[in-house]
Amino acid sequence: MQIVADMHTHTIASGHAYSTVNELAQEAARKGLLALAVTDHGPAIPGGPHLYHFGAMRFFPQSIQGVRILTGVEANIIDLNGTLDLPEEYLQKLDFVMAGLHEGCGMDGLGADQNTRAVIAAMSNPRVKAISHPGNPVFPLHYETIVEAARQTGTALEINNSSFIISRKGSRPNCESLAELIAHAGTPVIVGSDAHIAQVVGEFTAALEVLECAGVREEQVINSSLERLFAFLDLTS
Repeated sequence: MQIVADMHTHTIASGHAYSTVNELAQEAARKGLLALAVTDHGPAIPGGPHLYHFGAMRFFPQSIQGVRILTGVEANIIDLNGTLDLPEEYLQKLDFVMAGLHEGCGMDGLGADQNTRAVIAAMSNPRVKAISHPGNPVFPLHYETIVEAARQTGTALEINNSSFIISRKGSRPNCESLAELIAHAGTPVIVGSDAHIAQVVGEFTAALEVLECAGVREEQVINSSLERLFAFLDLTS
């Protein structure tokens, strides 16, 4: 299975990442990717960017070194109603909205029942196309419920390569269970590097191993095809 677009990357605007848009794009081009989503954290995260950062993404060129650049956000789910920390007026300007639970954003220590409620509520927002790193053990979820809700809403669940290597220790068993449920249910899935520095862009090896072992089909993986990705995001090439 080949991944043609890295759908989870961060620039220096995220406050704890270390590369620019150009540096991310250059690495994507070097690794033969066709597209790159710049998904800086929403403003609720400690040290995160101002709202204006997301409005100013309109200044991005559509392509850098032959790589299609997609404007995006990894928004924070900030309450049990699935509210995001980026208002609708900003969400509607972006190519790709991913949402997730992060420490320090008002959802710490609530438990699986309430986390699941919040994530499902976020999925009901038509702007939300994916849920970031749902295997994070810090924010437990009822996985069967999440996978079925994602299938019904057409929301992709992310298998995040960084979760196996650098971030969110203890994620692997959860991600393996999620991948098996995703394969069985036919739920859409998206693969991301979660790069916080340019060298990590396009690194998907661990995530792909988990998906392949679980029997996830290539057609379920939204960013395994540029045509499939653009159709999913309702974008023109």
